[in-house]
This record gives sequence, C-alpha cells and structure tokens, in this order.
Amino acid sequence: MSEDMKARSGQQDRTGGAPVGTRRKTKPAKRAVPDFVHNLRGVGNWSEAGPWLAARSIEDIECITPDLAGVPRGKMMPSNKFTSNTALALPSALFRQTISGEYPDETGEFRYDPRDGDLKLEPDLATLSVVPWETDPTAQVVCDLVDQRTGEPSWITPRQVLKRVIDAYADKGWRPVVAPEIEFYLVAKNTDPDYPLQPPVGRSGRPISGGQSYSIAGINEFDELIDDIYHFCEAQGLEIDTLIHEEGPSQLEINLRHGDPLALADQVFLFKRTIREAALKADMYATFMAKPIQGAPGNAMHIHQSVVDAKTGANIFSEEDGSESPLFRAFIGGMQHYMPKALVMIAPYVNSYRRLTQAIAAPVNTAWGYDNRTTAFRVPASDPQARRVENRLPSSDANPYLALAASLACGYLGMVYGLVPTDPTAETANEGEIDLPRGLLEAVSLFEEEHAFDGILGREFMANYAGVKRGEFETFMQVISPWEREYLLLNV
Repeated sequence: MSEDMKARSGQQDRTGGAPVGTRRKTKPAKRAVPDFVHNLRGVGNWSEAGPWLAARSIEDIECITPDLAGVPRGKMMPSNKFTSNTALALPSALFRQTISGEYPDETGEFRYDPRDGDLKLEPDLATLSVVPWETDPTAQVVCDLVDQRTGEPSWITPRQVLKRVIDAYADKGWRPVVAPEIEFYLVAKNTDPDYPLQPPVGRSGRPISGGQSYSIAGINEFDELIDDIYHFCEAQGLEIDTLIHEEGPSQLEINLRHGDPLALADQVFLFKRTIREAALKADMYATFMAKPIQGAPGNAMHIHQSVVDAKTGANIFSEEDGSESPLFRAFIGGMQHYMPKALVMIAPYVNSYRRLTQAIAAPVNTAWGYDNRTTAFRVPASDPQARRVENRLPSSDANPYLALAASLACGYLGMVYGLVPTDPTAETANEGEIDLPRGLLEAVSLFEEEHAFDGILGREFMANYAGVKRGEFETFMQVISPWEREYLLLNV
C-alpha cells in the first residue's frame, strides 16, 4: 500500500532524482555544467533542452501524448529538429477514435470536426526523459495539444481535461494530492484472442498459481523482469514506492509516491508503457485489462486523494485539533453522489464491468468506511495531516488522466455543494444490491445526463467521450462470444 501522505505532501518533484555526477575540484576550472543536465528527468525551458540532450548523446525524440484510451500517440523526430522547436501536429480525429481504431457514427451530441483539422503538439519539457529500452539514444516528452489557429487548449484531450480539474481546485485556493496504486498481470504470450490468457513460467520452470498475496517468492519468480522494471523506471525518473505480488496468478501491484495529479498521471502513463516493454524483453506480456483472466481477481487502479491549502500546505480534510473537517465529509459525499455518474471514465470498457461483480475483491457499492476494503471509498488509518480518501473503484484499464480527473471532480463538487455523506460502515459492504451501473451503455447515459460535470469536465469533452464509448460498444456487439456458442448453439 502507498505510504501515508505526510504534512510535506506538496507538488511532486518532476525533475526526478539527484545529480548523477559532479565535477572534480582538482581539475582546472571550467564552465560548470548546469544542474538540469544532471537531472534524470525534465528541464525548465527550451534553452536547457539542447545541453540536456547533448549530455546524453540523444539522437531521436519521441513526442507523445495520451489518446482517450491512454495509448501513446505522437511523432518521432531528430533531436536537432526538436531543439529548433519545429512545429508538430496530430489530426484531431485521433481523439474521436475507438480503441479498435474505428470512427463511430455521430450520436447524441457527438460530432466530428467538419474540417478534420490538426492539433499542435506542445512539449511539456518537465516530462523530458530517456527511453531506456531503445538501442539508439532516444528521449521522450509528453505533449499537450492546442488548436492550430487560436492556440487555445484542446479540451477533448485527456491531459487538458485533468488540467481543467486542477485549475478548478486552484480557483478555490486548494491543491489536490494523489497517490495511485496500479495492478497488472504478467501473462504468457498469446497471439490468438480466442484462447484464454495463461500465467507465464517463472524461474522455477512452473507457472505461478494464485493466492500469492504479498509473497516475496512470487515476486522472485520474475527477478530479472523486476530488475528491468526498476532500472527502466530509475532511468526515467519514475518514483516507485513499493512493489508487491497480488492475489491473482502472476498479478503484481506497484505503488507510486504521492504528489501533484498531473505529474502522477504522467508517471502512470509512462509507467504502463515501461511495464509492457520490460515484459516483452522477458518474452511475456503485461496486461492492465480490468478482468483478463476468468475467475481471477481484476486489475484495479486505487487512487489515494487528499487536498491541501495552496498557501499553507495544511491538509484541509483536518481541523486544527486533528478532527475531521466538514470539507472532508463533503468530499466523501461528492464521491458517493457523483462517482456512479462518472464511472465510465474509470471503468471505460465492456470488460471493465466484469471486474465490478459481487464476491470479488472489487467494490460494487458507494459506501465508505474507516480502513474497510469492502467499501468503494476507504479512509486509511493515518495521522490528521495525512487524512485521505482512497477511491477503490477505478480499474487499471482507465486512462490515468481521465481517472484522476473524474475522481477529483466528484470530490470537488461535493465540497462546493456541501454534500453530506452517509454514515460510515464497519460491515462488509460488498453484499446485497450493486449500487453501480452494470454495463457500459448505462454508464454512458448516466454520464451524459449529469450536467454538474459540464463546468469542471467540459461539455465538449463529455459529448466526444460518450460518442466514442457508444461506438466501442457497437463494435463489441459484432463479436460472438464463447458463452453464446456454448449455451445457444444447440439449445435454442
């Protein structure tokens, strides 16, 4: 589990790490190398980018941005073109595309840009880092997207949606702090989608079984892969807090250190890419599907959330005497009221709803409680300055920018409207009725109908996202499942 959010929980240090070397004092004096050249990750401006790249002999730059699914999209260019700030653009249609690469029909408020215009890539130089698995010296940088003509942010793009939510907090004098926990499975390579996924073979020569929660032996089965993950993350300045083996067969969880939501979304975005590359190097796959293996636990992306005063850094969830503040209760009230209506942003695919079922570890309720893992919203034991709310509903298949935006938006609306939560529960909350949408289309409808999201998430994004999700459902409906062949083929 992620460590407590301490009183010093401020913005995540996005430079990522200490200097990797120093100049010897015994040598003749010469021009000092700027500190930013030694940073593992990030520079402050374009004048610093050239020396940073030259110090690492970088030849190519990957300019990437997350699409609606969180898939990296972008362009590669030589480093000399990058440092000259050559304009790059992507077609806006990329953000109206389904996970299967199709363009859905116009439905509801979902419409295509009649111009099919381009969006300009604007690199966030604070995210500049090496790509450690490439054979040639390569760097990557996460980009925002803006309108080519006006320079205005493109509000249908995930990174801008999260920025919009963060700005809403800033307008109130608040700063959210988050810590994600990401679960994933390692599976044997599988090139035929008709066959179920299987656990990979570890160093013992046998596939690892389930029931290995917190097993060190389970982690040691994949020593070389784990070493690669740590080395890749260290080279990119990605700060791993802890790594554990989870309940499922070859299911792992990595927790990231708490910090600024945008910085953490960037880290999860790059981290998922890193895990996949490390797994491929080990001749296996890593999957963040919500429910990749039938009968096994799903993959969650739990999000720990607190809010601090932007000026003082004090946790606004706690009063000066250490007691719970009204804003803390209102944040939980907002999560309870609005999260089912934003569920499509944290459970974005048909497969996501296979995870949200009874008798499995995932919550299917809107209850909250103290250190109660059967509730959707858990309040871990902590000191007052570390008081926080863990949202246990999101799955690992969610776009991290949109998952954080949705979760923080719900808590924000609760604080703004002064919503009152239910009483906390100390009982098992995963029994009885399911309090959440049971499928993708129901979740899309609830999302579109909630106009409280218009101001904080943006109606343009909501219409675009809902249209894409309806298109994905229609694509899914074209597939005949094994269940249908098993029970309908000869019986109906």
